Amino acid sequence: MTDPNLDLQESGWEELRKEARKIEGDLDVKLSSYAKLGARFTQGDTGSPTLGSSRSWKSMVIEIQSLLEKLLDINDAMSRCAASAAPTTSVTQKLARHRDILHEFTQEFRRIKGNISSMREQAELLSSVRDDISEFKASGGMSPRMQLLRERAAIHGNIAHVRLNLF
Repeated sequence: MTDPNLDLQESGWEELRKEARKIEGDLDVKLSSYAKLGARFTQGDTGSPTLGSSRSWKSMVIEIQSLLEKLLDINDAMSRCAASAAPTTSVTQKLARHRDILHEFTQEFRRIKGNISSMREQAELLSSVRDDISEFKASGGMSPRMQLLRERAAIHGNIAHVRLNLF
């Protein structure tokens, strides 16, 4: 006859593994989608992000972080479940593999998030430079005030030069 506690622990372990595999699959899909969103910047979409796309980025980040936290909680529960029973080599290896997968997903998320952040900053900088150039061209070069200030600076420079030569 088998120990009912052992059966309960095994069914709990299997339920946790099933849930972990489901979340790992969801994370894989979400990270792939997140990377594709970031790839749009490298394919020429260098305009500033719209409000809608900003919301979609933020919601995707929140979803991925939530899934990573759930997977971490499930891994912790699996560790407790394995510790409460006599852990076999198979259970230990499976638990280690789930931890490795969590670590890989976390690293991948950080890498993609960093790349996207860099690309967005670069796109925003390029956009602001383009705006400045357009504004400069639209104003006909320089505003009258700026032209006067430039002329004044040139006059003061010449006066200083004359003073040095005379005295």
